[in-house]
Order: sequence, then structure tokens, then C-alpha cells
Amino acid sequence: MNRVQVHTPHTPRATDVFASYWRFAQERQQVFYRRLRNEPPPWTCDPIIAEHRFTNAFRASDRESQFLIATVIGKDGRGVADTFFRILLFRFFNKASTWDLLERALGDLCVHSFDLERYSQVLEDAILAGTSIFSAAYIMPSRGRGLTARRKHANLLAVLRRMLDDEVPERIFSLDGAMAFRLLRSYPMVGDFLAYQYLTDLGYTRLAHFEESDFVAAGPGAKDGLRKCFSDPAGLNENDLIRWVCDNQEQLAAHSGYSAPTLFGRPLQLIDCQNLFCETDKYARVAHPAALGKSGRTRIKQRYSTSAHIPLPKPKFPTRWGLDQAVGEFYQKAHHGIVRLSV
Repeated sequence: MNRVQVHTPHTPRATDVFASYWRFAQERQQVFYRRLRNEPPPWTCDPIIAEHRFTNAFRASDRESQFLIATVIGKDGRGVADTFFRILLFRFFNKASTWDLLERALGDLCVHSFDLERYSQVLEDAILAGTSIFSAAYIMPSRGRGLTARRKHANLLAVLRRMLDDEVPERIFSLDGAMAFRLLRSYPMVGDFLAYQYLTDLGYTRLAHFEESDFVAAGPGAKDGLRKCFSDPAGLNENDLIRWVCDNQEQLAAHSGYSAPTLFGRPLQLIDCQNLFCETDKYARVAHPAALGKSGRTRIKQRYSTSAHIPLPKPKFPTRWGLDQAVGEFYQKAHHGIVRLSV
């Protein structure tokens, strides 16, 4: 689907932080490629990226997204109900170890096996044993309207049960991005940010009619990043400003002296640009301490250490993107000696 063009009365006015947006995007993607080539650390000369934990420039490259694409979605051969169920179940917790825990206890995770009480008890037992079942990446409420369970995980499972009973899987894949977002957003415990994340995950499958270029919803971190990057948004709201950046990424990056990164030739999508504004908000806390967002945060909480470095496995991306050949060629070139010895 073609992108919707955003028309502005004049060009948004950028700050110095916007140049750092492109610096971060370019260098963070190069770190990803260097790690894929199994180069030894350090993978960057940028001290901020080297010392602090940031997500990848492309959302689909992040560890949990890779697990979702390769394992949760897998070969993309399940029906609409199971595909929806597995994606939402995984992202509610956003943690591969929680998925593995459920699989070990319950077998194949599918609609047919979904018993709310059994699933909830497995997670309750894990919590009582001292296991953390939620990732810290997504902040979500413990309950919402009409939900009364004491534990957050039980309320989330109840939301998933309600979605299945309402035949959301059978409806959502035929909708466009905006309508699918509104459908997800209509359920308790699913705010704008989470609805957009779930929408993006559902779009990784062959079943979806919506594309990443259909829709964007700026999260709180991205909104802070936008405030730091633009002194005058030219009348655009946050979502349209992200789209404007995405649509003009090559020119805007070049104007700042950088190159817009690509994922094996695939340009940044709306979700990636949104995430990069969130990461730029964090990056700017060190690189541009005088630039303050609404949150007022001045430090990056998570540090990065290469001491526990594990080589990155060959990445897997949605089949519908058609990147398999490009990824294969990258690996053949990067590991040429290994490939030659193995054939």
C-alpha cells in the first residue's frame, strides 16, 4: 500500500538533536551488522551506544521480536485464531522464557488448548517460585474495566479470552491498520502504545491486509524524542510528524550528514521511526542534556556490557518482506570462509 503523503504549510524546524537521531540510527544499525558478522567488541566508537542499552534501529531485529517471528509465528502456516492467540499471548508477557515455561507445562500453545484457569495457574506457580514472567520493556496496568483478578497475568488472560469470544481474530486481519488499531484499543488493559505494538506484530504474518506503512501511534518516549528533535513541528501532530520523517528519511538523514539505515535494503518503516524517536529521547539525555522532554528524565537507566556477549544467530524476518535472499547473501559474504569449508 502506498504511503499517505503528509503536506505541511512549511518545513518542520529541527534542533541539533535531530542530527543525533540520524547518527544514532545509522550507528546502531551498523552495530547490528557488525555483531551479525561476529566481529569482536567494541562494535562502535560512539561512547553512548557502547555504554548504554538501546533497542535496534529496526524493531524486527530486537531479540523478543526475533523470537516471535521465528518461534511464535514460525512457518506462518497456522489459522487466523491460533496465529492471533499465539502473538497476543506472547506479547502480553514479551518474554521468551515465559513462553517456554507455558509450552513445557501445557504443550502446544493454541486456541484448542487454551484453558484460562490452567494457563493462569502455571504462571501463578512460577511467580510463587520467584520467577519473573513479564519483560520490563512494556509497562501495562494490572487491571482494567470489568476485570477483577488479583494478578495482572490473570486479567490479561481474561482479556485474551474475551477477544477470542468476540471473534477478533476472524475480523482483524481483513481490516486496515487504523481500524485494526481501534479494535485492539477497545479492550481493557490495551492502551494506544500496546495496541500499536500488537498491530505491528500481527502485521508480520501473511494473514494481515494492513502494512507497516498504514498507521502509526506515537508512544510516550517517542513524543519526548519528537519534542527534543523539533522546535517547530509546522502544525503537524506527533503521528504526522513521524510519517513526514519516514517519507523523507533519505533526504533528512543526508541533510544531517548521515545515511538512513536499511534492513538488508528495506528502509525504515513507521514503527521503526517511532521507536527511534523513543531511543533518541534516551540518547539525548547524555548527548544533549539541556534538551528536556515532558518526562524530565536526565539519565539512561540500563547499562550495556559486552562481558556476556553471545553471537547473534542468523535473523529471521516476516516472509512477506522477501528478505531471505538478501540475508543469505549477507551471511555468505560475511562468513565466506565458513561457507566454503562447509560445502
